[in-house]
Amino acid sequence: MQEERTSQLHADIVSALKLTSQLGRVYIAYSGGVDSHVLLHCCAALPELQGRLTAVYIHHGLQIEAESWALHCEKITKNLGVDFITLRVNAKAIQGESPEEAARNARYTALKSLIHVDDVLLLAQHREDQLETVLLQLFRGGGLRGLSGMPERIVFGSGLMLRPLLHTSKQAIGDYADVHQLSWVEDPSNQSNDYDRNFLRNQIVPLLKQRWPALDKTVSRSAKHCADAQVLVEQVADELFSDIFNPEDNTLCISRLTEHHSSSQQLIIRHWFGYLGLKMPAQAVVGRILGQVVAAGQQRDPVLSGQGYSIRRYRDKLYCLAIQVRPQDCVWPTGQTSIKICADQTLSFLLSSKGILREQWLAAKVEIRFRRGGERIGLPGRQGHHALKNLFQEAGIPSWERDNLPLIYLDNQLAAISERWISAEFYSEKIQGCISLSLQS
Repeated sequence: MQEERTSQLHADIVSALKLTSQLGRVYIAYSGGVDSHVLLHCCAALPELQGRLTAVYIHHGLQIEAESWALHCEKITKNLGVDFITLRVNAKAIQGESPEEAARNARYTALKSLIHVDDVLLLAQHREDQLETVLLQLFRGGGLRGLSGMPERIVFGSGLMLRPLLHTSKQAIGDYADVHQLSWVEDPSNQSNDYDRNFLRNQIVPLLKQRWPALDKTVSRSAKHCADAQVLVEQVADELFSDIFNPEDNTLCISRLTEHHSSSQQLIIRHWFGYLGLKMPAQAVVGRILGQVVAAGQQRDPVLSGQGYSIRRYRDKLYCLAIQVRPQDCVWPTGQTSIKICADQTLSFLLSSKGILREQWLAAKVEIRFRRGGERIGLPGRQGHHALKNLFQEAGIPSWERDNLPLIYLDNQLAAISERWISAEFYSEKIQGCISLSLQS
C-alpha cells in the first residue's frame, strides 16, 4: 500500500510537469515543513528531473528560528543532490494587508523573479489546504472565483506555477514522510489560532471531519465545479467587455455599459479590474462604482478612491486612475533640452520651423508652473484671450489632467500650455529658428 502511494505521488508530479511544452529549470518552494519536504523528496527521486531542480527557501525574517530552518533546508537539499538558494524578503504588512497576505505577497514577488521562460515553480499545497482555502472564501463571501480555490496550474513570472499535490490527501503526505523517515521543521506559529487559517485547521476542520470524513475530497470537487463555471463566466465577461472597453486609454464606455443588466455591469467592472491587474473589488465597491460614478450626471465629477487608484467619469468614459501627487513648480535649467516634471513625465523642446523663437527661449528665464486658476492665453489666429478652463473643455481634457499640465512661463509671462498651445505673443515661424515642446510619459 505504501509503495502504491509513493508511486501515485510520483505519477501526480510527472503528470503535472507534462502539461508544459518544454521544461526548463524546476524550482520547489521549500519551507522545511513536511509538505514541501515530501514534494522535494519525490522530485529528487525522479530521473526526469535530475539536474533541473532548485529548492528555494524564503526567509521572511518573522521567526527567530528562521535562520536555523534555512540551514536545515540547505543540509537536506545537499543530501538529496539538489541545488539550494535562500531568498530574504521584507514581509512586514502595509496598511490594508493582513500579516498572512503580506507574507504571501512578499514570497510570491521574490519567487517570480526566478521564473524565466519554460521554468516551473512547484508548490506543495494539498487537498486539505484546498479545503481551508474554499472555506475561508465562503466565510468571507467570496464569489465563483474565490470558491474555485487554488488553481492547479497558472502563469507565474515568465513561466508556470504548478500544484501537483492538490488532489493528494494530507494523510498520504504524512504516510510518505513516515515511510521514508523524513526530518522536517515545525513552525510554532502554526499552532496560533489568531490566524484564520490556523483556526480552521486546528479547531474547525477536525470537528467537521468527524462527521464528514471525506470532506476534503468533496469540497475539492466542489471547487473544481466552481472553477469550471468560472471559465464560462470569464468567456461571457470577455465578450461583453470587448464591446465596452476602449484600449487606447483603458476606459469603459458608459453609455454601452448602462445598456446591460445590473449583474452584467458588475461582471464587466470586475473583468475590467482583472484586465488592469488590480485586486478584485468587493461587492460593495462595485455597487458604489455603479451607483455613485456611473449613474452620476455628465456634468458631475464624482471621485471614488481606494487601493492607490481612483474611479472617475468624464463625458461618456469611465476611468480607473493611479492616484498621483501634484507636480511642483520648477525652473528649467539653462542649456537643458528636457526637464523631468514628475515621476513619469518629461517635457522636452525640439528645433522646429514653428513655435517659440529659439533665441527668445535661450535668453529668458523659463519656469514650469501648474494651474492656480484664472489663467488666460491668446492663441495664434484667434481673437481675444481665452480662459484655460474653456480651452480644456474644447479639447476634451478630463478635469484631473488639467491641474497636471505644465504651463511654461518666459520671464514671468505665460508662453505655452504643455505641448498643446503656444501664446500668440510668443508664436513665430522661422525655419530651424524655433522650438516646439513635447511632453512624454
